[in-house]
Amino acid sequence: MNLGSPDSTATADVHRYLMEFLMDGRVIDYPWLFRKILVGGLIVPFRAAKSAEAYKMIWTEEGSPLVVLTHQLREALQKKVGAPVEVAMRYGRPGMQQAYERLLERAPGLEEVIAVPLYPHYAMSSYETAVEHAKAVHRKKKYGFALRFIPPFYNERHYLHAMSEHMRPWLLREFDHILFSYHGVPGRHIRKSDITGHHCLCSTDCCEVSSPAHARCYRHQCFVTTRELVRLLGIPPEKHSVSFQSRLGKGWLEPFTDIRLEEMPGEGIKKLLILCPAFVSDCLETLEEIAMRGKETFLKAGGESYAMIPCLNTSPLWVEALAGWVEEREGGWSAADQ
Repeated sequence: MNLGSPDSTATADVHRYLMEFLMDGRVIDYPWLFRKILVGGLIVPFRAAKSAEAYKMIWTEEGSPLVVLTHQLREALQKKVGAPVEVAMRYGRPGMQQAYERLLERAPGLEEVIAVPLYPHYAMSSYETAVEHAKAVHRKKKYGFALRFIPPFYNERHYLHAMSEHMRPWLLREFDHILFSYHGVPGRHIRKSDITGHHCLCSTDCCEVSSPAHARCYRHQCFVTTRELVRLLGIPPEKHSVSFQSRLGKGWLEPFTDIRLEEMPGEGIKKLLILCPAFVSDCLETLEEIAMRGKETFLKAGGESYAMIPCLNTSPLWVEALAGWVEEREGGWSAADQ
């Protein structure tokens, strides 16, 4: 299960995709009528054409990189597991129902579906909405098979091993700093996801203080992923930092990636490596926002070299990790039950 993309770079297709995406109440969490006015009357009419131009910068002959790469991941995983594997997108095509129907065609006696939301970290606008949408379609169509989910894998050892080994060759080049750029979310999302109701963003060190809230705290989980990757790779504390990209307004997690890219050359950071661990498949936010616009920002501010480490995509160790999770779940991996 991945995010999805427009069907093409045509403005009409991008408009339709953005409407579906931004009208999700877990993405823009305002009352429906206000959200409809905001999204349909202000955001999408002004953003669709600009987003279409951005998609044109990264589009391939096969289509959207995110969709193409997710299908390639499916093919690679299918070679590792005996059960049928299908792709579903939260927005756009192929949809959740289409994926369920394809699985039933391939396995008429289907008893259980193991769903893998391709989001390492828990956020209401990514992992949660994917899970709840999959459940809603399952209930509505009254499918007879059981439905289970692989949980967020931000600290799972096989994921961390795959990610660290994927990064390792890039660290052989000369660099001053490595920036872990995670997708941003509004602070209110962090607070809404706080199962205790009184921990997240209530103190400057909330992510370091043990709490049940961390099970659904996106910010904490981003920091844990960074900490573990840095440990595995032996990156010194002064040579790495965390930032958050793709902000859409005030009150989003800081520091902001685009601002840090402007500031770093003035701080003596001239040679930068950057990666986006919130994504497992390269997409608009990595290829256009970070690899293209981010590079332009950094070099214009006085940087000398800039390289984005690609997402895991179809990395062999990543495929092995996925296959292992499926096998563990088939054997009764209770942590996956949601």
